[in-house]
Amino acid sequence: MADAPRAIVKRNGTQVPFDAGKIEIAIYKATAAVGEHDRELARELTRRVVEALGAAYPRDDLPTVEDIQDVVERVLIRAGHADTAKAYIVYRHERARMRSQHRGGRVDNIPWKLMWQTLDWAVEQGCHTVEGLNRILAEGRLGELIEASDQRYESILDDAASAILERREGLRYIIVAGPSSSGKTTTTHKLMERLEPAGIRVLPLPLDNYFFDLELHPKDEFGDYDFETPEALDLALVNRHLAALDRGEPIDMPIYDFKTGKRVAETRRFDPGPDSLILLDTLHGLFDGLTESVPDSHKFRLYIETIGQLKDTGGRYVRWADIRLLRRMIRDSLHRSYSPERTLLHWHYVRRSELKHIIPYQGTADFRVNSSLAYELPFLKRQLFHHLGPFLERWRDREARLDGYLRARRVHHLLDSIRDVTEEDDPLLPPTSLLREFVGGGAYDVH
Repeated sequence: MADAPRAIVKRNGTQVPFDAGKIEIAIYKATAAVGEHDRELARELTRRVVEALGAAYPRDDLPTVEDIQDVVERVLIRAGHADTAKAYIVYRHERARMRSQHRGGRVDNIPWKLMWQTLDWAVEQGCHTVEGLNRILAEGRLGELIEASDQRYESILDDAASAILERREGLRYIIVAGPSSSGKTTTTHKLMERLEPAGIRVLPLPLDNYFFDLELHPKDEFGDYDFETPEALDLALVNRHLAALDRGEPIDMPIYDFKTGKRVAETRRFDPGPDSLILLDTLHGLFDGLTESVPDSHKFRLYIETIGQLKDTGGRYVRWADIRLLRRMIRDSLHRSYSPERTLLHWHYVRRSELKHIIPYQGTADFRVNSSLAYELPFLKRQLFHHLGPFLERWRDREARLDGYLRARRVHHLLDSIRDVTEEDDPLLPPTSLLREFVGGGAYDVH
């Protein structure tokens, strides 16, 4: 039997010791809700959950709270306790509601204001549910939704640019940070378009070029590399270069080839001059160790996330990370020689790093951008849906791939509920859309 995880990752990114007793209590309450006050049954089901977790999350690959809850639901259903699984889902939602009500004055990293603004906008547009989105598609109003959604995103960037201009004096760096596939690259281009007419010369310094060679990163039992942590970047070199640029000195920037997983021998001279703003587009822009050589007063920190408020056919809000996963599956396939399956199986590294090194720092941002697009799921479905069925068949009974299987099953169910679009709908998607960063055909050279 596989060992249980040593710890779990909470919703705020902190780690706490794994406690199987909490799982047993939750399962027992679910069994009791359907009239089965059977402690032994709860104990046996908990044993199966722990075994599945141990197989899916070996060594230091820690599950999140939501990962564990997903595994519990799967174990209950596979064990023939569908009614208990339904009761557990109700219990899970009730716990989430209680957390929301009793949060009190505690500071956390959940962007409540942006979530409410997004939901309010989606309700006005009639696209806050899958049913509503499908209705818009059926009525031929996709173009209208694209226009409204893009206008909303562009107005957010107008506000971001205004906030930067207010801080212009003494500012040297604009940092665009956020989790994977949140749309950082397009956002940086659009910010530059807004700042340069104001007389500000903005030059991007892509920190992805500072990755160590892929072969230097840890490799798991399946041959997959973990390059999602800040330490995957040459932090010492980054800080030396940032300090030099802060003094107005030029640097010789490395060049990283994502298709080979190596830095190339050549470098590129980067000499922005003392009067320019330097724009950093990187996952870990808010991580202290990345820019510690630069005074805080010289940095404007912008955080970007896909804060969607769409309910699926089961009444659950679609997970923001699932949207980003779909975006990345397409982007990696088109531009980084990664198959959608490989990206899906690697995603647990992405989420672990986000919860540890990215999300906990979002409260330090000077400005937040919501990059969710109300219209993107139909376009994502057209490029990805056919990949998911074979994946599910291939990994259905492989406990060591349980994490990837559960994610694939969830997004497969979501995409299956979305009405199809065709190539004839592509002209509706403007080249300046943020979604073009992932599906291709955009106005910006982002790769």
